[in-house]
Amino acid sequence: MCLALRNVLFAACVIFMFFSFSPGAEYYPNTKTNINPNQKMEWWQNAKFGIFISWNPSSLTGMEMGWSRGGCRAGFPEELQPKAGEAIPAYIYDNLYKQFDPILFNARQWIQYVKESGAKYIIFTTKHHDGFCFFDTQLTDYKITSPLSPFGRDITAELAKACQEAGIKIFWYYSPTDWYHPDFCSDNHARYVEYMHGQIKELCSNYGKIDGIWFDNQTPTSYDTEKLFSMMRSLQPNIIINNRCGSAADFDTPEGVVGRFQVDRPWESCIPMGTQWSWRSQDKLKSSNECITTLIQCAGGGGNLALDIAPVPDGKIEQRQVERLKNIGQWLEKYGQTIYGTSGGPFKPCKWAASTYRDNNIFLHLFGWRDGEVKLPPINNKIISAKLLTGGKMEFRQNDTEIVLSVPQENRHDIDTIVEITIDGSAKDIVPVNLSSGSLAFTKPASASSTYNMDFSADKAFDDDDSTRWAAADSNDARQSRLEVDLGQEQTISVILISEFGSKIQSYELQQEVENEWKTFHSGTTIGIRHTIMLPMPVAAQKVRLNILKSSENSPSIYELQLFDSQLAELWKD
Repeated sequence: MCLALRNVLFAACVIFMFFSFSPGAEYYPNTKTNINPNQKMEWWQNAKFGIFISWNPSSLTGMEMGWSRGGCRAGFPEELQPKAGEAIPAYIYDNLYKQFDPILFNARQWIQYVKESGAKYIIFTTKHHDGFCFFDTQLTDYKITSPLSPFGRDITAELAKACQEAGIKIFWYYSPTDWYHPDFCSDNHARYVEYMHGQIKELCSNYGKIDGIWFDNQTPTSYDTEKLFSMMRSLQPNIIINNRCGSAADFDTPEGVVGRFQVDRPWESCIPMGTQWSWRSQDKLKSSNECITTLIQCAGGGGNLALDIAPVPDGKIEQRQVERLKNIGQWLEKYGQTIYGTSGGPFKPCKWAASTYRDNNIFLHLFGWRDGEVKLPPINNKIISAKLLTGGKMEFRQNDTEIVLSVPQENRHDIDTIVEITIDGSAKDIVPVNLSSGSLAFTKPASASSTYNMDFSADKAFDDDDSTRWAAADSNDARQSRLEVDLGQEQTISVILISEFGSKIQSYELQQEVENEWKTFHSGTTIGIRHTIMLPMPVAAQKVRLNILKSSENSPSIYELQLFDSQLAELWKD
C-alpha cells in the first residue's frame, strides 16, 4: 500500500512540478512589503562566498546524511527506494539522536572559522530529509532539545547569536522532504504541509533577523508555496529564498558543480569540500587551491559559492577543514577585491581562466598556461593599462583581432595569476565573450545520428559556448544517439569534459575509430551538467564519438563535448 499510493502521488507531483518550475521565471508572492527584489539580493550577490554546514546524527555512522536512513522513502518510486544493506534500518536510524552528543560544539568558534575564511554568510541544516531538527521546535520531539537527547541545547539559537555578534548573515537550510513524519506524502499530506509551515514560521520568528531560507526539496510534491512564501516575507521582509520549493524564487542552485555562465538571474553553486556532504573519517577533501579556484570560477560565471564543511559528531570542525578555510581567507585578504562586489565576465570562464569586473576594471584570473602568451578575444574598448596584481612585470598588446598578454615564467603563480585590465569605459557594456577552452575538438567537423533542428546542430557541442547545444531529434529512436567529431589528425587525449542539458543520459560509451571500426575506450552511466573524465591512459585518436546507449527521455542534448591533451590535463589534478 505504501509504495502503490506513493507512486501515484509521485506521478501527480511530476505534473505539478512541470507547471511550478518555469526556467528563469521570477516569483514573488504577495507580501506586506514593497522591497525591490534586486535591492534585496544586492548584499548576497556582492558577498560571493558562503559556508554550508551539513550536520545531523548520521555523522555518527560516516554515511551520507539523509540518504543513510532506510525504510520507505515517501514520495519516491520503487526503483529509488533503498535496497537491503544500502542504508541503516529506519528504527535504528531514528534512535541515533539519543547517542548524538556534540559536547565540543562551540558556535562562536565555528563562526570564527567562517570569518577567517572570508565567507559572508552561512547555510546551516536545521532539518534534513531524515526529519531530525537542530532547533527547539514545538511541533515534534524529534529534535536536539528533546529530553531524550543527551545534548539538549538549541544549536540553531546558539549559531544565530554567534552570527549576529560577528556580522555573518544567516540562511537556515530546511528540507521539505521528511521521511520521519508519518503524514509526509501520505493521504494526510496536507497535515504535513501545516506542520512544515509551522516549523518555517518558528525559524522565521524565534531567531532574530534571518537573511534566507535554503530549501532542499527532494520530492516533487506541493507545499502550498505561495502561502508559505507570503508568511515568510511578512515575518522577515528581506529574506532570500532559493528555487527548491515549487518556485523559481530568488536564485538558482546548481549542486556539486560550478554553474554555467549566467548573469541575468542570480545563482549559487553548493559544493562539498569532501566527497560527501556529511562528515566521514578520512574523507578525501578538495585542496585549498581547488577550493579557491572553484570560488573564482563561480564569481567569474556570475554566481556565488556555498562551500560545504561537515562537523565531526563531537561538535568540532576537523583540523583539515579548518586549514582550508584559513587558506581561502588568506587568499581573499590579498585578492578579495577581485571577487567581492564584482560581476561575472566579460570573458566567460573556462578551465584555464575566469574574469570578473567592477566599473572599468577587469580582473582576469589565469589558472593554467598552455603557451608563453595568453590570447583573448578582441573587445571594442581600448585598454589603458594592464598589470599583475600577483606581482611582477607583464606586457600586453591589443589590435582588432585579439588581446595578447605576456607574463614571464617567474611571474606566473601556482594558484592564480591575476591581471588587472583597465579600459576606457564600463566593462558592463561589453557583450560577454567566450575564451577558448583549449579543447582539441573546438570548431572541428562534427556530425550526429539525428538533430532536433538546425539551431541544435552537432557543431554546437564543439563551439566552446555553453549557451548553445546539440540536441537529438525528439523521438523514441533518439534515446540511443551518437555525436561525433573529426579532429583532422591523430591527437592524444587525456581528459574529456561533457556538459549535458538536463540529466537524461543513463548509459554511454566514448569511442575512437580504429581501422574503420569504433572501439570503446570509456563507458559510464550518468553525465549531468559538467562531467569530467580523466583517462587512466591517454588515447590517440582522430575521430571520437559519444555513443548514447540509453536516455530517460527523448532528445538527449549536449552543451559541450571537449577533449584535452596532456598539457591542459594538469588543471584537472587536485
